[in-house]
Amino acid sequence: MPSGKITFTGHAGHALAARLDMPDGPHLATALFAHCFTCSKDIAAARRIAARLAGLGIAVLRFDFTGLGHSEGEFENTHFSSNVEDIVQAAKALSDRDMTPTLLIGHSLGGAAIIKAASLLPDTKAVVTIGAPADPAHVVENFRDALPRIRAEGSAEVYLGGRPFRVSKDFVEDVNASDLEAILGKLKPALLVLHAPRDELVSIDNAARIFMAAKHPKSFVTLDDADHLITRPDDAEYVAQVITAWVSKYVELTPPAPPPGAPEGIVRASEADPRGFLQDIQSGPNHHTYADEPLAYGGTNKGMSPYGFLSTGLAACTSMTIRMYARRKGWPLDHVRVDVSHDKVHAQDAETGTRDRVDQFQREISLDGALDHDQRARLLEIADRCPVHRTLEGSSKVLTKLVD
Repeated sequence: MPSGKITFTGHAGHALAARLDMPDGPHLATALFAHCFTCSKDIAAARRIAARLAGLGIAVLRFDFTGLGHSEGEFENTHFSSNVEDIVQAAKALSDRDMTPTLLIGHSLGGAAIIKAASLLPDTKAVVTIGAPADPAHVVENFRDALPRIRAEGSAEVYLGGRPFRVSKDFVEDVNASDLEAILGKLKPALLVLHAPRDELVSIDNAARIFMAAKHPKSFVTLDDADHLITRPDDAEYVAQVITAWVSKYVELTPPAPPPGAPEGIVRASEADPRGFLQDIQSGPNHHTYADEPLAYGGTNKGMSPYGFLSTGLAACTSMTIRMYARRKGWPLDHVRVDVSHDKVHAQDAETGTRDRVDQFQREISLDGALDHDQRARLLEIADRCPVHRTLEGSSKVLTKLVD
């Protein structure tokens, strides 16, 4: 997944830092991600979601609001409405690249800002909120004790997440004046609300208010015991999975037709967690799964082992080949089942580098239907013509090169 740094001009003329995550394959759509209050574009949840969407063919722009992260400007001079304006400017920067965003994603206060921005961006097809407040003024709860000083002095330094930020009176007045529920009632894009029942910063009733205020199409998915910042890798991964499964219903993701004679495409394995063995497996823009090792070998057992995928290819290809032949012949084959076992353990072979024995696959085929003896025998012969079978029995060559 190519990821490049770019800048664009924010609402007040400052240079805002952004990262554009591009698909390796066809670019099918574009998303815009708005981070949480006082966070940055590089939080774990944003990175994970961007990576998954890019694997689906969706480019993702995530940026730092004015005065945060690597963006220019003073946080003290910003407010909720300026965040919305920054989002609109980010969408314009994408449109200037012929990448007009159709999917908007916002985390926490960024989710509230995304809802308001969607009403200003007519090309938006889908909106996703993650742990978002129904009322932007909810963010004031983070520094309520400082409100008297902010009102008296015009601004005050507060500590959020252990870091100092100077919050202005204008910010407080602006979030208090924002009416998100009125905007939700007129929202045209599809809406997905993601929220954790145990969120201690933005309670789950906010999700209920957002969901009830919006019109259909709308969806709600609980994030169970995730925290507000989606800090655990498993939770960030789940959020990414849900968004990618949901968005394809509302955003056109039809890939361009491959040229005649083109191979099926590239299968990519990317580390999901460098501390273990879990791999994101992406095949083209539409198919995603996991590869992993069993718990006994240091994995998390969230996906098949590499040898499991090898056996899967043989089993699936065998079943498909038998079905195609029986269908062409008009034979009464009701159901095919293929069981394949492989006499190796990937984790063990990876450690020992074993190469001196021939691989053996045990394949058992079950054919249901009113087939006679000759038909069953013929289908058993056809199984050996499966392309994966022939590939495994033949000699293969793997050409490897290191790329940047």
